[in-house]
Amino acid sequence: MKVNPEIFRAYDIRGIYPEMLNEEAAYLIGRAFVKFLKKQRPTVVVGKDARLSTPKISSHLIKGITDQGGNVVDIGLSITPMLYFAAAHFKYDGGINVTASHNPPQYNGLKLVREKTIPISGDSGMEEIKEMVLRGRFKDAEKGRAIKKNVSEEYIKFNLKDHNLKMIKPLKVVVDTANAVPGLVVKEFFKKTNCKIDHLFADLDGNFPNHLPSPHEEKNLGAIKREVLKKKADLGIAFDGDGDRIIFVDEKGEIIPGDFITALMAELILKENPGEKVLCDVRSSNIIREAVKMAGGRVVIGRIGHSFIKERMRKENIIFQGELNGHYYLRSHYFSEAPFFVILKIIEEVSKTGKKISELVKDFAVYYHSGEINFK
Repeated sequence: MKVNPEIFRAYDIRGIYPEMLNEEAAYLIGRAFVKFLKKQRPTVVVGKDARLSTPKISSHLIKGITDQGGNVVDIGLSITPMLYFAAAHFKYDGGINVTASHNPPQYNGLKLVREKTIPISGDSGMEEIKEMVLRGRFKDAEKGRAIKKNVSEEYIKFNLKDHNLKMIKPLKVVVDTANAVPGLVVKEFFKKTNCKIDHLFADLDGNFPNHLPSPHEEKNLGAIKREVLKKKADLGIAFDGDGDRIIFVDEKGEIIPGDFITALMAELILKENPGEKVLCDVRSSNIIREAVKMAGGRVVIGRIGHSFIKERMRKENIIFQGELNGHYYLRSHYFSEAPFFVILKIIEEVSKTGKKISELVKDFAVYYHSGEINFK
C-alpha cells in the first residue's frame, strides 16, 4: 500500500483518518519502529487516547510491532505524560502514544519516544522511520507478544511524592478536560487531595461535543471561565486532548498567561533548589528571566520545540522549563511534561500563603506578551 508522506511531521505523526493516517499506515509504522530501535526483541509501551479511530489505529500499530519481533506493554487509555513516565520509569526500549492531542475529531496521530523517553522528531529518527514505512519492505521475524498493564496508579503516586498533601486546603477547583482522556487521570488524581472539584466535560467522547480539547485557544475556555465565576472557585485548570499541556484560570475568570505560571513555578522550584538552571525559550517575556535571577537561579536561553527543549535540558541537567502554550517540563519527571506536579505546586502555594492565585502572579503583569502565534 502507499502511505501518505505528509503524516510525518516535525515532532509527531499526524493526519486525518482514514484519508491520511489509517490502519495500514499504523501497521507499517509499528514494524518500522521496531527496526529503528535496533534491538533484539525490544519492549515498546503503547498508550492511546479516546478518539473514535484510536482503537483501530492502536490495534494495527501493536500488530505491526509484534509482527516485527517486538514485545508490547499496552497501558490502554493514557495521557501522553503517563506514556512518557512508563517508558522511562520501567526502562522500556521505546514508547508510542496514539493521539492527535488538541486537533479536531477527524485527526489521529502518534507520539514516539526512544529509551529514557527521548523524543523522536524530524532530526532524531523520524526521517529514518518515514523512509522505512514508505519503502514498506520488512523481513519476517519471530512474532513478539503483547501484554496489558495498568500504570495509572503508579503514575499518580509518582506525581504525589515529595508533596505535603495534608497542607492542601479544601480549595474549589474547576477542571475542564473537554471529553478527552485526561478526565480519567484527573478524577483519580484529585481524590488524593483535599480539593473540591467541579469537573466539566468529564465523560469521554471522541466527537468533543462541547469544544475542542485545545485550551491554548481562548474560544475553548468560555465554559471554564464562566464556571469559575459561577461557583466562586479558587482557580480553574483546562487540559488539552492528551494531557501534556494545561492552562490556568484565576478566581476572577481571567486566563493566566503561561509566562506567569512559568515565572511562579521557577520561583517555587528555585526556593527549594537554589542555583539551578531554568531554560527559557526565545519567545518568553523578560519576567521569567528576572524571576529566575531574583530567585537565585541561572537562566539558559534555548530554541522552541519540545525535542530541542528536552535535549538541552538533558545536556545541561536543567531543572525546569515552561512554554507559553502550557507545556511544563521537569528534570525529575524524566525531562518531560509534568502537568500534575505544576498543579500540586500551585495549589500548595495557594493553601500555604492564603493568597488568591491572581495575587501570586500579579507582580508579573508588568511585562506584556502578545501570546503564541501559530504559523501553519
